[in-house]
Amino acid sequence: MEINKLTPAWVQEFKAFALKGNVVDMAVGVIIGGAFGKIVTSLVNDVIMPAILLITPAGKLDDLAWNGIKYGTFCQTIIDFLIISLSIFFAIRVICKLRAKDKEEPKEEAPAPTPEDIQLLREIRDALRK
Repeated sequence: MEINKLTPAWVQEFKAFALKGNVVDMAVGVIIGGAFGKIVTSLVNDVIMPAILLITPAGKLDDLAWNGIKYGTFCQTIIDFLIISLSIFFAIRVICKLRAKDKEEPKEEAPAPTPEDIQLLREIRDALRK
């Protein structure tokens, strides 16, 4: 017996879905995005926040709170999001420009000359009209 006949149809459909190029590209994007998120979080925590905290009265951004509401953590998360979204925007912008260069529209070719027999038939037609 064939193995394909023993597996349920949904397993075969899932295999076809999972091996499509778009799914693999998306998986790679998710993995790279996760690593990129760690880089941005480190940038925010270790570089940007210490500079911001020089201005604020709190020792850490997490310490900023008002009546028990920790708005410091929320502010840090917003800064993370803004940096990640801007970075992704610029990366996609560069990728789109590179793809546009690759897919430049081919120049339109000059129309092929009319064959002699078609030209002769047109001349006969024009002569008969007169």
